[in-house]
Amino acid sequence: MTSVFVVVLFLTFFLSLLINRLFLKDYYIKNKLNTLVGACSNINTISGVYGSGSEELKGECDRLVNNYGMSIIVADSSFTPIYSSENRSDMLISRLVWHFFSPEDMPDRPPGLGRRKTKLLLKTENLTVEQSDDAVFSSEYIELWGNLQNGDLIFMRSPVESIRESVDLSNRFFLYITLLMAAVGAFIIWILSRRITSPLLRLCDVTDRMAQLDFDARYEERAANEVDDLGERINDMSDRLKEAMSDLKTANNELMRDIEKREKMESMRSEFISSVSHELKTPIALIQGYAEGLKDNVNTDPESRDFYCDVIIDESDRMNRLVKNLLTLNQLEFGDEEIKLERFDITAMIKSCILSSDILLKQFGVSARLDNEESICVWGDEFRVEEVFNNFFSNAVHYAGGEKHIEVSIERKEAEKKVRVNVFNTGNPIPEEALDHIWDKFYKVDKARSREVGGSGVGLSIVKAIMEALNNSYGVVNYENGVAFYFELDEG
Repeated sequence: MTSVFVVVLFLTFFLSLLINRLFLKDYYIKNKLNTLVGACSNINTISGVYGSGSEELKGECDRLVNNYGMSIIVADSSFTPIYSSENRSDMLISRLVWHFFSPEDMPDRPPGLGRRKTKLLLKTENLTVEQSDDAVFSSEYIELWGNLQNGDLIFMRSPVESIRESVDLSNRFFLYITLLMAAVGAFIIWILSRRITSPLLRLCDVTDRMAQLDFDARYEERAANEVDDLGERINDMSDRLKEAMSDLKTANNELMRDIEKREKMESMRSEFISSVSHELKTPIALIQGYAEGLKDNVNTDPESRDFYCDVIIDESDRMNRLVKNLLTLNQLEFGDEEIKLERFDITAMIKSCILSSDILLKQFGVSARLDNEESICVWGDEFRVEEVFNNFFSNAVHYAGGEKHIEVSIERKEAEKKVRVNVFNTGNPIPEEALDHIWDKFYKVDKARSREVGGSGVGLSIVKAIMEALNNSYGVVNYENGVAFYFELDEG
């Protein structure tokens, strides 16, 4: 570990020094070039706006000279100085002239003016920037010359070996590289540390999750060392414990299901026997009484005998309907009834049901209206959905009061992609204490009224079983002038 860290740190500092030595000069020259070009651009803009002899131009040039240590001269097209940063402007003018004319055109040039080494840094249509040695001053400069937009000439130069600027740039450049290398070194050390500690932390996490009975936790590191061997053995132990727990949970779940099923069946059997006995007691007693009356010739006229026979037939029919409803309910509750989902027109089905109930409506003096005859398709078991609607509609007819009117509405619930069917009938609201029980088997809000209309108390229980099999909602809402039953289906 120590050797690795020492090597990493050594490489970091070595690379920093190497990069500093190889690239600092180019970085410095590039910075000087950008400074000169930016300064020339400012002067060009000011001279174009305020004129070449303006105070603004002189102020900007003085600022550049003071801040960056530049030498600047601005001259007109005849090489007459307009602004010069030096007291002796002849040397700067000579350099400007030299850059615009070849040495052969200047026989009286100052000594040493033509002896220089140059390196072209930038050349545009109006500007040229070179790195050159000035033989007169024995110094290296970055020199810029060219034409301003108003036709004036400009010459600027900055010494390459400016100590203050060089130290500042060098420190800044070295700081950037040092920070970069420090980040690289920290990242490498972090990676190495994780390679050592990560397997151990992973093992701790795996064992903690196993202690919480989470056997899906796995050790998946692959470093080919002793920790990996331990991880593989922990994985084997986890698999065996998971198997054992799975078998135990399966056996326990089956046992609980058997117990729950037995208790449910026993409860339903007792409830069924009790309810059926209660519901069949009255019709059986009536049938027995009227049958004995017929046998004993209690009635002597044909009308009385017909009445006795009608009572026996009605009660037998009532018993038959009750038994059929109970068998249907039993199949739905135990899941023996197959629910077949299909797409059908709910509006057409409801219109058909209302038309077929015309005789029943006239018999009870009830009016019915469907407020929306637009074709709307839904998904469901059409036969069972029709049974749900008929139960609601039949109850509405039998229990309609007041104006004796039934309003059937079909509405789309766009956000939930559902269709709700409402069956509203005028009359007395259902008592609040009965709302939670009307879906129970054999529950009757008004037993006397139920007997009068022939209700068995099973219809709404069948509705509940069908809607739960379809995984959709249903319910009842009280209003001041009546009651509305509703059910929902998925829009098709």
